[in-house]
Amino acid sequence: MRWQGRRESENVEDRRDESGGGGFPFPGGGGIQIGQGGGLGIVGVIVIVGIALLFGIDPRILLQGGGEGLPGGGGIQIPREAPRPPSQSAATDDQAKRFVSVVLGDTEDTWTKIFASQGARYSPPKLVLFRDGIQSGCGLASAQMGPFYCPMNRKVYIDLSFFDMLKRRFRAPGEFAQAYVIAHEIGHHIQNLQGRLQQAQRLQAAATSEGQRNAIQVRVELQADCYAGVWAHHTAKLNNTLEPGDIESALRAAAAIGDDAIQKSTRGYAVPDSFTHGSSEQRARWFTRGYQTGSLASCDTFNTDAI
Repeated sequence: MRWQGRRESENVEDRRDESGGGGFPFPGGGGIQIGQGGGLGIVGVIVIVGIALLFGIDPRILLQGGGEGLPGGGGIQIPREAPRPPSQSAATDDQAKRFVSVVLGDTEDTWTKIFASQGARYSPPKLVLFRDGIQSGCGLASAQMGPFYCPMNRKVYIDLSFFDMLKRRFRAPGEFAQAYVIAHEIGHHIQNLQGRLQQAQRLQAAATSEGQRNAIQVRVELQADCYAGVWAHHTAKLNNTLEPGDIESALRAAAAIGDDAIQKSTRGYAVPDSFTHGSSEQRARWFTRGYQTGSLASCDTFNTDAI
């Protein structure tokens, strides 16, 4: 991805110095609390995107109690990795921060033009960089969560160490794989602006089973993947930022964090009814659809049977 020398977004909040240490425990043994309300709902589930789908932890572990594991079964614990040498970490983090700022700036430019073409105004989110743990607008957050979007304050949260995990654990190297992750979270912001998240929350509230609620969440996540593809389509035309191999890098990342791939790697088999983000094939296919069409209308996962 061509990013050196490009504009950096002014909407990045660097709060790495405010976090650090051993991270934050989950509040009250009851998982992450969203705002002042009761249940998490569809909006709350987005906040735990990285737990199960990026790091192989069943989201119910956090919903039911701060990493304690499920009744009748053991939760998957993510071992802490040895920290990098401070000088190396600082240099790597600074470059990663610039990259994230440029990608965010690119999404701002691209989505502003897409919205303007439809007679609308794009309001960009803030992106918060943190280390280990932070108090987010949706509650206490740890680095184990991976990148996530908080609809309550319209902010994306990223611990930069996640990109190392993406490359090493999920074997999805490349800068555009990282850009895809950012674009996916921006996709949730687009959904928030459109009222899609609120629509999904109503559908989930009316669902009569966990399987139905999970299926709705899958549609939310696949639409965000498709919106990431729409961004890639337009930035390639408007900003000439893509290089050979970039789309393949994004597809590898999408496939690597599919529910089936992660469940098979952590438990040896996949349980489709428990999927909350979609299979590897679905994630790659919906990103590709957005990239090939460049159309928001092509990303309507809520009104199709073929997800």
